Amino acid sequence: MKTSRGAWTAVLCWLTVLLEGYDLVALGATIPTLLKSGYLGFTAAGATAVATVSLIGVAVGAAGLGPLTDRFGRRVLLIGSVLLFSLFTLVTPLAPNVATFGVFRFVAGLGLGACMPVALTVMSENLPARRRASASTFTMTGYHVGAVLTSVLALSAKEDWHLLFYGGGVIGLLAVPLMWWKLPESAAYLAARDQHERVGLKDLLSGRFRRISIAVWTGSFMGLLLVYGLNTWLPQLMRTAGYPISTSITLLLVLNIGAVLGLVLAGTIADRFGIRPIARIWFGAGAVLLAALSLKIPNAVVLNAVVLLTGVFVFSAQVLIYGYVAHAFPASARGTALGLTSAVGRLGSILGPFVTGALVTAGVAYPWGFYFFAVVAGLGLVAVLLLRGETRSEERLAPVSAGSPATQENSRG
Repeated sequence: MKTSRGAWTAVLCWLTVLLEGYDLVALGATIPTLLKSGYLGFTAAGATAVATVSLIGVAVGAAGLGPLTDRFGRRVLLIGSVLLFSLFTLVTPLAPNVATFGVFRFVAGLGLGACMPVALTVMSENLPARRRASASTFTMTGYHVGAVLTSVLALSAKEDWHLLFYGGGVIGLLAVPLMWWKLPESAAYLAARDQHERVGLKDLLSGRFRRISIAVWTGSFMGLLLVYGLNTWLPQLMRTAGYPISTSITLLLVLNIGAVLGLVLAGTIADRFGIRPIARIWFGAGAVLLAALSLKIPNAVVLNAVVLLTGVFVFSAQVLIYGYVAHAFPASARGTALGLTSAVGRLGSILGPFVTGALVTAGVAYPWGFYFFAVVAGLGLVAVLLLRGETRSEERLAPVSAGSPATQENSRG
């Protein structure tokens, strides 16, 4: 019975994260068609605004709902978030104008914002601490599988872009009753609730956790800037570089296939050698590969190989930070810590598409967009360099009051 519950938890958390990957690429793959057809009067500026407000909704959802999971539980908030996201994704193609399209995307983003941090929290609490890197990376493969599915559907749908949103909404609505039936509450949350443990935002910024919080927030900001900037605008960047639109969307597919491979590889290696050193390697390699994409690559095989490797290193680098957070914070603060790490990262996810969209509008997206992404990956590397090694167990990080001797001792350390 326990094995069955764990299997259902893994599957449902994975499916939840798949919805976010599906949703992001649905918009990214749709933008070139909306701009080409001028649907509802869409322009590059309008597409940038819609992408931005959608991500603002995700950030607000992550910041607001993540901490609530430490107070009211993981299960009900995760199910409610999936329901909200699914309903407003389903009605997005029915929007009568660009403004309403943006409003629907914003509300869908509110629900979507809680999905990833809560799913990662639940997964981390269902595996031993030594496997929290692979818990995060395995769950996040769902994100990129969703992105791959959307890319394939986009190639098939072509001008029928609305099918992408209908598909995402239907998948989510079908998942809701299954989650209600099979998703258990987190045992770690129940134990922390029974002990009346509580860690708030002030504690995350105290001497005990300050350095970790700032470093993981910065790394998450840079990592999600890359993920969302690339997934939202890669097809248009490649079109600007002179590649055909079919090749541009195919490269988005290749990028996300590389991401899935990278997540499996990164989690397995990080469980063995530690999250921090592997995250350093991943951010550094990502910076080099992004810089390489600024060069025009005429050979299709070489181009696909570089894009595949970019997906391997860039997208899983950010996920390793989630694994580090799940390791470094106790159960009573894990939802809050992951939610806030995700929320700060969402600010990067807003900035990435916004800056890239501005470069597209200005006509200088290629090669400057890739120069910009390479610098961001370098800054992510700097953030990871500030993290301490994973030497503290969850027990030693059990919550204590801000003024207690244990807190003061940790602050001095």
